[in-house]
Amino acid sequence: MNIPTNLKYTKEHEWIRVEGDQAYIGITDYAQGELGEIVFVEVETVGESLEEGAVFGTVEAVKTVSELFMPVAGTVEELNAALEDAPELVNNDPYGEGWMIKVTLTNAAQLDALMSAEEYAALIG
Repeated sequence: MNIPTNLKYTKEHEWIRVEGDQAYIGITDYAQGELGEIVFVEVETVGESLEEGAVFGTVEAVKTVSELFMPVAGTVEELNAALEDAPELVNNDPYGEGWMIKVTLTNAAQLDALMSAEEYAALIG
């Protein structure tokens, strides 16, 4: 199980990578493994300011659809356009090419409440 130490995690299995006042968000290796083959990522919140815990989109796998939650408050700036033609990037490279959205952070202090890699590893056992 791949759990990079440079990311923060949520109990809903999202990860966030901060770069200045912007951040990239996606789902974890564990989450993509549980979902199975991902066939579609839908995000209709580009341009919207969302609160921590708000749904920013959905990910559809062969057998299920799961909501995607904001780890922190922010404005959704961009959807990873590569996922439109290749949603399997989420399965193949969830922390790299499979990122889902880029956001501008509203309150960076919220990052302190997220889990470290060690805490996330303990959560998923």
